[in-house]
Amino acid sequence: MTNTTLTAAAADLGRRVRGPVSLPGQGDHELERAGFNLAAELRPALAVGATGPADVRAAVAFAADHSLTVGVRATGHGGGRPADGGLLLSTRRMDRVHVDPRTRTASVGAGVRWQQVIDRAARFGLAPLNGSSPLVGAVGYTLGGGLPVLGRTFGWAADRVRGVGLVTADGRSLHVGPDENADLFWALRGARSGFGVVTSMDVGLVPLASLYGGGLYFPGDRAARVLHAWREWVAGVPQETNSSVALLRLPDVEGVPDPLRGRLTVHVRVAHTGTPESGEALLRPLRKAAPPLRDTVGPIPATAIASVHEDPVRPLPYDEGSLMLRSFDESAVDALLGAVGPDSGEEGVAMAEVRHLGGALDREPEHPRALDHRGAAFSLLALTPSTGAAAGRPAGERLLERMAPWGTGLRFLNFLGGPAGAALAHEAFTPGTRSALAEVKARHDPAGLFPADHFLPASPGSRV
Repeated sequence: MTNTTLTAAAADLGRRVRGPVSLPGQGDHELERAGFNLAAELRPALAVGATGPADVRAAVAFAADHSLTVGVRATGHGGGRPADGGLLLSTRRMDRVHVDPRTRTASVGAGVRWQQVIDRAARFGLAPLNGSSPLVGAVGYTLGGGLPVLGRTFGWAADRVRGVGLVTADGRSLHVGPDENADLFWALRGARSGFGVVTSMDVGLVPLASLYGGGLYFPGDRAARVLHAWREWVAGVPQETNSSVALLRLPDVEGVPDPLRGRLTVHVRVAHTGTPESGEALLRPLRKAAPPLRDTVGPIPATAIASVHEDPVRPLPYDEGSLMLRSFDESAVDALLGAVGPDSGEEGVAMAEVRHLGGALDREPEHPRALDHRGAAFSLLALTPSTGAAAGRPAGERLLERMAPWGTGLRFLNFLGGPAGAALAHEAFTPGTRSALAEVKARHDPAGLFPADHFLPASPGSRV
């Protein structure tokens, strides 16, 4: 399609949708394609700022008529698949949230961030199963599996999905649920994208008004002592206790607390849903492991759950790599320390986090989903700064390769961000799941309107 033809066609689409339609260099085009992860840069031929399902249907029909692939961006935290040369749907305007306290359900639009749901649900003493950053989009996080801060207590966020609104490749709006379009309900909850454009989602909430949570920060030279203490500690904690440990190399910049700035630190994150008294007693062994630089653990309202991990709140370029672990024994701790600890000489990994799984995460789901991580005991996340498609990858991948002996062989889709991480997303699924996903894809999007190379190979003549 020539630039002149595309300009005329975009103008026609602009008359059929309520939201803005822009070409590169026009209007809010830069804003529409921008995301939290600055390394995941998109270069679409045009962008549509959708305001609702009608705009999505019109944009999808337009893309099909003009042989353009369709990409979707809400908050842009993950890597996403490049929408280069295609049509980009920005869903950030679709930010409606409704909470039904009677059914303990939240209905969210495609552009909703978790903090919106957290604040709305808290009015009724309820909480969603959000991840470590409440700035992340609720839909993409949940449909990628959704590993909550409170996962050991309540399970995967994907298992709380009750229904999804979806616009398919033929321009129809479908309701997807366990008893309606069940194949899509299975595929979307785990594979996240590639089958259509999600316009809304209904998720179950849990009763939770407060918790005992926060972080313990220790100096990097005490990393071995703290990591071994945490490894022994998690072996005996109840299902109500959720935690992770991270080796952090935070930059020497304004906004980073002085005790943590420009040095290696160890961050133990804790979220306990029992009483503050039981949480205090449980945490004593960790507090005795070494003198903390900073201790923020205490009773907090559910609305302050972001304080557990204290994730960045400003956009930055990064790559994420992950590995699900069968175990995290003494030798695994030593291997992690050898790769990124204080004596490793490795400064390319900004964060290496090991998260304790098990508990409710191992529960048999009520409805099957495309998520292959039951039985994983821990997850490992490697976050590296990135300025391009390959930048930052070697350090993170070296760490993951070193930890492979303790791995399940699978990665976690939600922990694969940036260009380097996104390129490995097919490794989040077993061969059997990838094959089943390909069958669902062939039924609902045979022409490959919605790129899906995160779980299946390109086929001749398709746009996948």
